[in-house]
Amino acid sequence: MSDDLERDLGLYSVVAISMGAMIGSGIFVLPALGFKKAGPAVIVAYVLAGVVVLPAALSKAEMATAMPESGGTYLYIDRAMGPLAGTVAGIGAWFSLVFKSSFALVGLGAYLLLFVSLPAGAVKLVALGLAALIVVLNIVGTEQSGKLQAIIVTVVVAALAVYVVGGGVNLEPARFQPFTTQGSAGIVTAAAFVFVSYAGVTKIASVAEEVEDPGRNIPLGILGSMGIMMVLYAAVVAVVVGLNAPEVLTKSGPGGGVSLTPMADGAGVVLGSVGVVGISVVAVLALTSMANAGVLASSRFPLAMSRDSLLPKRFTRIDPRFKTPRAAITLTGTLLLGLIAFVPVVELAKLASAFQILVFAIVNVALIAFRMSDAEMYQPTFTAPGYPYVQVVGIFGGLALLTQMGTFPILGAVGIIVGGVAWYWVYGRARTDRVGALSLVVQRRRDGVSETGQIEPE
Repeated sequence: MSDDLERDLGLYSVVAISMGAMIGSGIFVLPALGFKKAGPAVIVAYVLAGVVVLPAALSKAEMATAMPESGGTYLYIDRAMGPLAGTVAGIGAWFSLVFKSSFALVGLGAYLLLFVSLPAGAVKLVALGLAALIVVLNIVGTEQSGKLQAIIVTVVVAALAVYVVGGGVNLEPARFQPFTTQGSAGIVTAAAFVFVSYAGVTKIASVAEEVEDPGRNIPLGILGSMGIMMVLYAAVVAVVVGLNAPEVLTKSGPGGGVSLTPMADGAGVVLGSVGVVGISVVAVLALTSMANAGVLASSRFPLAMSRDSLLPKRFTRIDPRFKTPRAAITLTGTLLLGLIAFVPVVELAKLASAFQILVFAIVNVALIAFRMSDAEMYQPTFTAPGYPYVQVVGIFGGLALLTQMGTFPILGAVGIIVGGVAWYWVYGRARTDRVGALSLVVQRRRDGVSETGQIEPE
């Protein structure tokens, strides 16, 4: 079997995959949860979350042009900080992406029930069926998956634009007063919970090996989709807040809790049942798209780790007919189906968010390590502006948000780290002797220090 992947994703597909990984639960489910924590200032929370994500997006865009290979987060952290850190990042990012895809497919059930009469058990079966279809589509070909993603994202963005314009003329200004109900702490807490909304922006880096002209298309795709989504999130959430009474957002959900269908609630105010059905169909499309982008990106983590001998070699195999990593996709799909069938995915989504925040902070550390090492292999065609100040802001901003996630998600993230370390020591350590760029920095500092502890002149 050939180990080469096809470079058949153009700029539009790159943007669509990136946006498809963001247009999902973050926009269709989470606004009401954010509203409960921050009031109308949840609009600011979405913008704040985007600002914290932006440094990692810039860092990944640069590293992806230097290493346009499958693996994304895993690859960059491994090459920057060594295989131990790479193993932890690869396993954690893989799990968190699959958790997010599972959450998207299970979460679409709330919207599905608004226009299709199904028993609760059938909703899970629909999610399993969609998951199986997505796995098959990813095996059949990245180009086909990318084309479907582009079509779905185009339809969803157009529908969201109509929602914003149509809902904007029906807003009630009084619903924005008081604007901040829980103070600045509420805004920061809400930003931590909606952070996962942007987590998909850099997932295109995971399939960089399949992107045409990666030096151009990856930075444009990442930064372009990031800019579009920050504006779109703020506009949509503003309309959701302006259309719905506070008690609808906070008390109309299951068991009198937070609404799981805030956009449908707003559409019902403007267009009645027709609006509810219309936005629900769009939500199902968007959440399916999000799951597809998650499988596409997450399946490349086992592929990259297997190439580096941190996972069994079978995951390096590329299907000779479809030119896709069939074994890695199958492994990812098996986990996806298992989570949907047996696990309370909402709780796992919180764990995924916590680990994503931590990984995004480490990505900024990785860029600093590469820049300081001046390694010959690191020759990016795109350079992130504002270095190193932007990366420092990203590191501390991410850690600040992480403290707002609560004890259980943080303990879950620690558990993933412990599991990754254990796997490296049991399996990977004996099979690799690589060192990261950070080791070069440390060695250079040691070589430049004399026995008296003084820096030796060059």
